[in-house]
Amino acid sequence: MTYAQPPPGRFARLLLRMWDKSPTWLAPAAILVCFAGAVGYVLAREPIDGAGDETTCLVKMTTGFACPGCGGTRAFFYLVQADLPAAARHHLIFVFAVPFLFYAYLAWAGNKVFRWRLPQLRPSPWMIGAFLGAAGVFTVLRNLPISPFTWFYV
Repeated sequence: MTYAQPPPGRFARLLLRMWDKSPTWLAPAAILVCFAGAVGYVLAREPIDGAGDETTCLVKMTTGFACPGCGGTRAFFYLVQADLPAAARHHLIFVFAVPFLFYAYLAWAGNKVFRWRLPQLRPSPWMIGAFLGAAGVFTVLRNLPISPFTWFYV
């Protein structure tokens, strides 16, 4: 028995027609607009320590433990401010991933808009597993109240 994909509905057909008729620069521009919105948000809100706001992280509110994403907004704020040590203090894995994310966007958008042929990042399953494993170890270590690991605590 083989799977037969059902035909798209009216809404899906509308979206597919809009996608076919949209200019090639629209998707990269939309991502840049979202990125500019994120930069504007962190600059307007300034999510730094001692701001007086309670945490909005559901994991931290319910368990008291820092989740894998805790500190990411503050790290992004400090990266926008060009303060790399403070950004790494709040989320080291995020700071490590940013250059790869930037290059992946540049290679995709450059190919889409300008037909640049930059090599694409093609992580192997082993590399993805290693990154997820490192993120898991980082999450556990940042929740340990022992001296060298308190540097990671957010």
